[in-house]
Amino acid sequence: MRAHATVRSQDGGRTDSTSLRRHHPQVRHLRRTRPAIREAIETHPDVMLRDRRYRRSLIVADVLAALSALLVAGLATPGGGLHPSFLIGLPLVVLVSKLTGLYDRDQLLIRKTTIDEAPKLLQHATLYTLLAWLVAELLLGMSVSAGKAAVLWVTLWVLSIAFRRVTRAIAARIVPEERLLLIGDAATYSRLADKLDMTRSRARLVGRLSLQRVTDGPSAERVIDRDTMSQLVRELDVHRILISPSQTDPQLTLDLVRAAKAAGVRVSVVPHVLDVVGSSVAFDDLGGMTLLGVREFELSRSSHLVKRGFDLVGAGIMLLVVAPLMALIALAIKLDSPGPVFFRQERIGKAGRPFRIFKFRTMVPDAEERKAELLHRNEADGILFKIEDDPRITRVGRFLRRTSLDELPQLFNVIRGEMSLVGPRPLICAEDSAITGYDRRWLRLTPGMTGHWQIMGSARVPTREMVKIDYVYVTTWSLFEDIKILVRTIPYMLARRGM
Repeated sequence: MRAHATVRSQDGGRTDSTSLRRHHPQVRHLRRTRPAIREAIETHPDVMLRDRRYRRSLIVADVLAALSALLVAGLATPGGGLHPSFLIGLPLVVLVSKLTGLYDRDQLLIRKTTIDEAPKLLQHATLYTLLAWLVAELLLGMSVSAGKAAVLWVTLWVLSIAFRRVTRAIAARIVPEERLLLIGDAATYSRLADKLDMTRSRARLVGRLSLQRVTDGPSAERVIDRDTMSQLVRELDVHRILISPSQTDPQLTLDLVRAAKAAGVRVSVVPHVLDVVGSSVAFDDLGGMTLLGVREFELSRSSHLVKRGFDLVGAGIMLLVVAPLMALIALAIKLDSPGPVFFRQERIGKAGRPFRIFKFRTMVPDAEERKAELLHRNEADGILFKIEDDPRITRVGRFLRRTSLDELPQLFNVIRGEMSLVGPRPLICAEDSAITGYDRRWLRLTPGMTGHWQIMGSARVPTREMVKIDYVYVTTWSLFEDIKILVRTIPYMLARRGM
């Protein structure tokens, strides 16, 4: 069996199999017998440095959060401060985080998020509060009010998230940028590069290794071994290897994972099947053979009720909070240009039913009539229409779009049941007509004011990619997922990255 390898670096340089064999003499026809026992794996120094700094920063964050929560609970409630013996629980905060993998999680991830840890951090806050309460009541004979315990519980949870977010941001600035090598095809490389740019990750692709197997030799041959992989890692200064699994040869994928781990770098796998079925799957072990149980593409009746209740409560509270701001925006629109305050447009909702969406007007009144003369400047993919510096946008409208404040009137659509706070992008009729076949199953969910499409910037996401994103959203829905998207929408708006 021959192995044809192509190494593609970040600057587009290419090394064919002959050149690769010249620089990496281990790559010949790669016939291998049972390998001898090797020396211990040496982890890349930059990888060790990054993991150590992230881990230590999180430990500091957890301890500071616990100390601050104790101080707040003592000062914010009547009855004086908390007894110093409550500090006995500080080691528990660190121990539980370690046992549940929260200190080791970052080394597995390229995009190190904090909001995903919120459920576990809530469990930690609950455990710490209960322990402090029991210690005070049973061992010290002190009476701790329910109000003081509640303040400690909520404050510890919120501060744990906040401190972890801050310390991660600090660690990201002082550690080396993570360098990634992809073993896979060019399409996967291009998609990963776009995703890294879109999510503003502290990582970049520095090369691609493409392996093409030709079945004209013994099946015992290896595509790549530890020595070859280690030499590639050293020459490209790689910190993490991304592997796109072989669709026909699982053993090939396993060999690549083993060689990458033996090279002392982190390893991530790009499982294309999860693009189709979503990440919310149940792992079923059948005597060592793993099966994936896939969720249905539809919310249950109880999930619909929970989501609708959350929409009503959330939209009602948000309307009360932003009502003065909406009044000021309406006044600014009237003073800036003639025409109505609101812009209403027909969109396609759940089950294909059309509805009228509400937005603050951001364009001149005759914007639709002038659209035809601007079609040649369209920068969006396919059926979407978006151009930079659109001359039809008013001065106030430009600010509203950058901050996404023009979307606020959609809260009325949420109250009326036509939209949800979080959901798929509400399409106009022309866009909807281009979605055919099984992709139309996304209509089983109510469109949302925000979603993955907004956080990523809908003009940057191709139409078919957007359909796939919304499909995965439906199959992985949870109330916490909606809360997480809403939280992530806030910095998106504050950074003025509106569509």
